[in-house]
Amino acid sequence: MEINKVGVAGCGLMGSGIAEVSAKAGLDVVVREIDESALASGRKRICGSLDRAVSKGKVDQGARDEALARITFTTSLDDLADCDLVVEAIIESLDAKKELFGYLDGICSEETIFASNTSSLTVTDMAAATSRPERFVGLHFFNPVPVMKLVEVVRTIVTSQETFETAHDFAVRVGKTPISAKDNSGFVVNLLLVPYMLDAIRQVERKVASIEDIDTAMTLGCGYPMGPFVLGDFVGIDTLYRVAEIMYEEYREERYAPPPLLKRLMTMGRYGRKTGAGFYDWTPDGPIALKL
Repeated sequence: MEINKVGVAGCGLMGSGIAEVSAKAGLDVVVREIDESALASGRKRICGSLDRAVSKGKVDQGARDEALARITFTTSLDDLADCDLVVEAIIESLDAKKELFGYLDGICSEETIFASNTSSLTVTDMAAATSRPERFVGLHFFNPVPVMKLVEVVRTIVTSQETFETAHDFAVRVGKTPISAKDNSGFVVNLLLVPYMLDAIRQVERKVASIEDIDTAMTLGCGYPMGPFVLGDFVGIDTLYRVAEIMYEEYREERYAPPPLLKRLMTMGRYGRKTGAGFYDWTPDGPIALKL
Protein backbone atom coordinates (compact mmCIF):
# COMPACT_ATOMS: atom_id res chain seq x y z
CA MET A 1 0.00 0.00 0.00
CA GLU A 2 1.28 3.46 -0.89
CA ILE A 3 0.85 6.32 1.55
CA ASN A 4 -0.22 9.59 -0.07
CA LYS A 5 -2.15 11.34 2.69
CA VAL A 6 -1.08 11.37 6.33
CA GLY A 7 -3.15 12.32 9.33
CA VAL A 8 -1.39 13.41 12.51
CA ALA A 9 -3.36 13.47 15.75
CA GLY A 10 -1.60 15.99 17.97
CA CYS A 11 0.48 19.04 16.99
CA GLY A 12 2.81 19.30 19.96
CA LEU A 13 6.57 18.80 19.78
CA MET A 14 6.31 15.35 18.21
CA GLY A 15 3.18 15.77 16.13
CA SER A 16 4.33 19.02 14.55
CA GLY A 17 7.64 17.40 13.64
CA ILE A 18 5.94 14.36 12.08
CA ALA A 19 3.64 16.67 10.10
CA GLU A 20 6.62 18.74 8.92
CA VAL A 21 8.78 15.86 7.68
CA SER A 22 5.77 14.27 5.97
CA ALA A 23 4.95 17.49 4.13
CA LYS A 24 8.60 18.03 3.13
CA ALA A 25 8.53 14.52 1.65
CA GLY A 26 5.71 15.58 -0.68
CA LEU A 27 2.81 14.03 1.22
CA ASP A 28 -0.50 15.72 1.93
CA VAL A 29 -0.92 16.15 5.69
CA VAL A 30 -3.88 16.82 7.96
CA VAL A 31 -2.85 17.66 11.52
CA ARG A 32 -5.42 17.89 14.29
CA GLU A 33 -5.30 19.53 17.71
CA ILE A 34 -7.93 19.75 20.43
CA ASP A 35 -8.56 23.51 20.16
CA GLU A 36 -7.60 26.60 18.16
CA SER A 37 -5.01 27.75 20.69
CA ALA A 38 -3.09 24.46 20.60
CA LEU A 39 -3.44 24.38 16.82
CA ALA A 40 -2.00 27.89 16.48
CA SER A 41 0.94 26.91 18.69
CA GLY A 42 1.58 23.86 16.52
CA ARG A 43 1.43 25.86 13.31
CA LYS A 44 3.84 28.42 14.78
CA ARG A 45 6.20 25.60 15.75
CA ILE A 46 6.18 24.14 12.22
CA CYS A 47 6.69 27.56 10.60
CA GLY A 48 9.58 28.29 12.96
CA SER A 49 11.24 24.98 12.18
CA LEU A 50 10.88 25.49 8.42
CA ASP A 51 12.21 29.04 8.70
CA ARG A 52 15.27 27.81 10.59
CA ALA A 53 15.87 25.22 7.88
CA VAL A 54 15.76 28.00 5.26
CA SER A 55 18.17 30.20 7.25
CA LYS A 56 20.62 27.30 7.49
CA GLY A 57 20.40 26.57 3.77
CA LYS A 58 18.85 23.14 4.26
CA VAL A 59 15.60 24.09 2.49
CA ASP A 60 14.96 26.85 -0.05
CA GLN A 61 12.10 29.30 0.35
CA GLY A 62 10.04 27.68 -2.38
CA ALA A 63 10.27 24.22 -0.82
CA ARG A 64 9.40 25.72 2.55
CA ASP A 65 6.25 27.34 1.17
CA GLU A 66 5.25 24.18 -0.71
CA ALA A 67 5.64 22.03 2.40
CA LEU A 68 3.52 24.40 4.50
CA ALA A 69 0.85 24.49 1.78
CA ARG A 70 0.52 20.70 1.97
CA ILE A 71 -0.49 20.85 5.64
CA THR A 72 -4.13 21.28 6.63
CA PHE A 73 -4.69 22.36 10.23
CA THR A 74 -7.91 21.31 11.95
CA THR A 75 -9.59 20.78 15.31
CA SER A 76 -11.91 18.07 13.94
CA LEU A 77 -10.98 14.39 14.06
CA ASP A 78 -13.45 13.82 11.22
CA ASP A 79 -10.99 15.55 8.87
CA LEU A 80 -8.65 12.54 9.28
CA ALA A 81 -11.24 10.14 7.85
CA ASP A 82 -9.77 9.86 4.34
CA CYS A 83 -6.10 9.55 5.32
CA ASP A 84 -4.07 6.51 4.26
CA LEU A 85 -2.09 6.60 7.50
CA VAL A 86 -2.97 8.22 10.83
CA VAL A 87 -0.14 8.75 13.31
CA GLU A 88 -1.09 9.47 16.92
CA ALA A 89 1.12 11.86 18.88
CA ILE A 90 -0.98 12.88 21.88
CA ILE A 91 -0.45 12.64 25.64
CA GLU A 92 1.21 9.44 26.91
CA SER A 93 -2.02 8.09 28.38
CA LEU A 94 -3.34 4.69 27.35
CA ASP A 95 -6.94 5.67 28.05
CA ALA A 96 -6.65 8.81 25.92
CA LYS A 97 -5.02 6.90 23.07
CA LYS A 98 -7.61 4.13 23.16
CA GLU A 99 -10.43 6.66 23.08
CA LEU A 100 -8.81 8.41 20.11
CA PHE A 101 -8.28 5.25 18.10
CA GLY A 102 -11.73 3.96 18.97
CA TYR A 103 -13.24 7.05 17.38
CA LEU A 104 -10.93 6.97 14.35
CA ASP A 105 -11.75 3.29 13.83
CA GLY A 106 -15.35 4.27 13.24
CA ILE A 107 -14.71 7.00 10.66
CA CYS A 108 -11.63 5.87 8.71
CA SER A 109 -11.55 3.46 5.77
CA GLU A 110 -10.86 -0.20 6.52
CA GLU A 111 -7.64 0.26 4.55
CA THR A 112 -6.32 3.07 6.75
CA ILE A 113 -3.26 2.15 8.79
CA PHE A 114 -3.10 3.37 12.39
CA ALA A 115 0.22 4.14 14.06
CA SER A 116 1.21 5.38 17.50
CA ASN A 117 4.25 7.47 18.31
CA THR A 118 4.20 6.18 21.90
CA SER A 119 7.60 5.90 23.56
CA SER A 120 6.69 3.51 26.35
CA LEU A 121 3.16 2.09 26.10
CA THR A 122 2.62 -1.18 24.27
CA VAL A 123 1.08 -0.89 20.83
CA THR A 124 -0.99 -4.03 21.40
CA ASP A 125 -3.06 -2.31 24.09
CA MET A 126 -4.06 0.41 21.63
CA ALA A 127 -4.61 -1.94 18.69
CA ALA A 128 -6.99 -4.02 20.79
CA ALA A 129 -9.30 -1.00 21.04
CA THR A 130 -9.90 -1.12 17.27
CA SER A 131 -11.35 -3.56 14.73
CA ARG A 132 -8.09 -3.52 12.71
CA PRO A 133 -5.26 -4.79 14.94
CA GLU A 134 -3.54 -6.26 11.89
CA ARG A 135 -3.34 -2.71 10.43
CA PHE A 136 -1.86 -1.20 13.57
CA VAL A 137 1.83 -0.43 14.10
CA GLY A 138 4.14 1.68 16.21
CA LEU A 139 6.08 4.52 14.59
CA HIS A 140 8.30 5.96 17.31
CA PHE A 141 10.02 9.12 16.10
CA PHE A 142 12.60 10.98 18.18
CA ASN A 143 12.72 14.62 19.26
CA PRO A 144 13.42 16.89 17.43
CA VAL A 145 11.75 14.98 14.60
CA PRO A 146 13.11 17.10 11.71
CA VAL A 147 16.68 16.41 12.93
CA MET A 148 16.73 12.93 14.47
CA LYS A 149 17.13 10.19 11.87
CA LEU A 150 15.80 7.16 13.74
CA VAL A 151 12.29 5.68 13.68
CA GLU A 152 11.44 2.52 15.60
CA VAL A 153 8.87 0.56 13.59
CA VAL A 154 7.05 -1.58 16.13
CA ARG A 155 5.06 -4.64 15.17
CA THR A 156 2.69 -6.51 17.45
CA ILE A 157 2.03 -10.25 17.30
CA VAL A 158 -0.84 -9.58 14.87
CA THR A 159 0.55 -6.69 12.76
CA SER A 160 0.41 -7.86 9.14
CA GLN A 161 3.54 -8.03 7.03
CA GLU A 162 1.99 -5.59 4.55
CA THR A 163 1.32 -3.07 7.33
CA PHE A 164 4.84 -3.38 8.68
CA GLU A 165 6.40 -2.96 5.22
CA THR A 166 4.18 0.04 4.44
CA ALA A 167 5.13 1.71 7.73
CA HIS A 168 8.81 0.92 7.10
CA ASP A 169 8.64 2.43 3.60
CA PHE A 170 6.87 5.52 4.97
CA ALA A 171 9.70 6.08 7.45
CA VAL A 172 12.24 5.88 4.62
CA ARG A 173 10.20 8.24 2.46
CA VAL A 174 10.20 10.95 5.16
CA GLY A 175 13.99 10.71 5.37
CA LYS A 176 14.41 8.46 8.39
CA THR A 177 16.33 5.28 9.11
CA PRO A 178 13.85 2.69 10.40
CA ILE A 179 14.64 -0.24 12.66
CA SER A 180 12.33 -3.10 13.53
CA ALA A 181 11.34 -3.44 17.19
CA LYS A 182 9.28 -5.91 19.16
CA ASP A 183 6.21 -4.56 20.95
CA ASN A 184 7.65 -4.39 24.44
CA SER A 185 7.46 -1.30 26.62
CA GLY A 186 10.35 1.02 25.70
CA PHE A 187 11.06 -0.79 22.43
CA VAL A 188 14.85 -0.56 21.84
CA VAL A 189 16.08 2.94 22.69
CA ASN A 190 14.13 3.64 25.87
CA LEU A 191 14.54 0.06 27.03
CA LEU A 192 18.28 0.78 27.25
CA LEU A 193 18.29 4.54 27.83
CA VAL A 194 15.80 4.92 30.69
CA PRO A 195 17.61 2.56 33.12
CA TYR A 196 20.86 4.42 32.37
CA MET A 197 19.26 7.77 33.23
CA LEU A 198 17.56 6.43 36.36
CA ASP A 199 20.78 4.80 37.54
CA ALA A 200 22.62 8.10 37.17
CA ILE A 201 20.04 9.65 39.52
CA ARG A 202 20.58 6.84 42.02
CA GLN A 203 24.33 7.46 41.99
CA VAL A 204 23.73 11.12 42.89
CA GLU A 205 21.40 9.98 45.68
CA ARG A 206 24.22 7.71 46.93
CA LYS A 207 26.65 10.66 46.66
CA VAL A 208 28.94 8.80 44.28
CA ALA A 209 29.48 12.09 42.43
CA SER A 210 27.72 15.38 41.75
CA ILE A 211 25.26 16.02 38.93
CA GLU A 212 27.75 18.06 36.93
CA ASP A 213 30.61 15.59 37.48
CA ILE A 214 28.53 12.63 36.28
CA ASP A 215 27.50 14.62 33.20
CA THR A 216 31.15 15.53 32.55
CA ALA A 217 32.21 11.91 33.03
CA MET A 218 29.73 10.60 30.48
CA THR A 219 30.45 13.28 27.87
CA LEU A 220 34.24 13.22 28.10
CA GLY A 221 34.69 9.60 29.18
CA CYS A 222 32.15 7.95 26.90
CA GLY A 223 31.82 10.51 24.12
CA TYR A 224 28.09 11.04 24.70
CA PRO A 225 26.78 14.34 23.27
CA MET A 226 25.29 15.21 26.66
CA GLY A 227 25.24 13.70 30.14
CA PRO A 228 22.21 11.94 31.67
CA PHE A 229 21.08 14.97 33.72
CA VAL A 230 21.24 17.49 30.88
CA LEU A 231 19.44 14.90 28.76
CA GLY A 232 16.82 14.49 31.47
CA ASP A 233 16.16 18.22 31.50
CA PHE A 234 15.78 18.24 27.72
CA VAL A 235 13.48 15.20 27.70
CA GLY A 236 11.45 16.63 30.58
CA ILE A 237 11.41 15.42 34.18
CA ASP A 238 7.68 14.79 33.95
CA THR A 239 8.11 12.76 30.75
CA LEU A 240 10.96 10.69 32.19
CA TYR A 241 8.96 10.03 35.36
CA ARG A 242 5.87 8.98 33.43
CA VAL A 243 7.84 6.70 31.08
CA ALA A 244 9.67 5.10 34.01
CA GLU A 245 6.38 4.40 35.78
CA ILE A 246 4.92 2.79 32.65
CA MET A 247 7.99 0.61 32.14
CA TYR A 248 8.10 -0.39 35.80
CA GLU A 249 4.43 -1.37 35.59
CA GLU A 250 5.29 -3.52 32.55
CA TYR A 251 8.42 -5.27 33.82
CA ARG A 252 8.32 -4.98 37.63
CA GLU A 253 12.11 -4.67 37.65
CA GLU A 254 13.79 -2.25 40.07
CA ARG A 255 15.95 -0.67 37.38
CA TYR A 256 12.82 0.87 35.82
CA ALA A 257 11.44 2.27 39.10
CA PRO A 258 11.56 6.10 39.37
CA PRO A 259 14.09 7.09 42.08
CA PRO A 260 12.90 9.33 44.96
CA LEU A 261 14.87 12.34 43.66
CA LEU A 262 13.00 12.20 40.36
CA LYS A 263 9.70 12.21 42.24
CA ARG A 264 10.84 15.17 44.37
CA LEU A 265 11.62 17.21 41.24
CA MET A 266 8.17 16.35 39.90
CA THR A 267 6.55 17.50 43.14
CA MET A 268 8.41 20.83 42.98
CA GLY A 269 7.39 21.41 39.36
CA ARG A 270 11.00 21.29 38.17
CA TYR A 271 10.25 19.71 34.78
CA GLY A 272 13.51 20.65 33.05
CA ARG A 273 14.32 23.14 30.31
CA LYS A 274 10.66 23.87 29.55
CA THR A 275 10.10 25.26 33.06
CA GLY A 276 13.58 26.72 33.46
CA ALA A 277 14.57 24.31 36.22
CA GLY A 278 15.14 20.58 36.60
CA PHE A 279 18.41 18.95 37.54
CA TYR A 280 19.82 22.31 36.47
CA ASP A 281 18.62 25.89 36.85
CA TRP A 282 18.69 27.15 33.28
CA THR A 283 19.84 30.75 33.76
CA PRO A 284 20.81 33.32 31.09
CA ASP A 285 24.43 32.85 32.18
CA GLY A 286 24.28 29.08 31.70
CA PRO A 287 23.00 26.02 33.56
CA ILE A 288 23.67 25.71 37.30
CA ALA A 289 23.42 22.20 38.72
CA LEU A 290 21.15 21.46 41.65
CA LYS A 291 23.18 21.09 44.86
CA LEU A 292 22.31 18.02 46.89
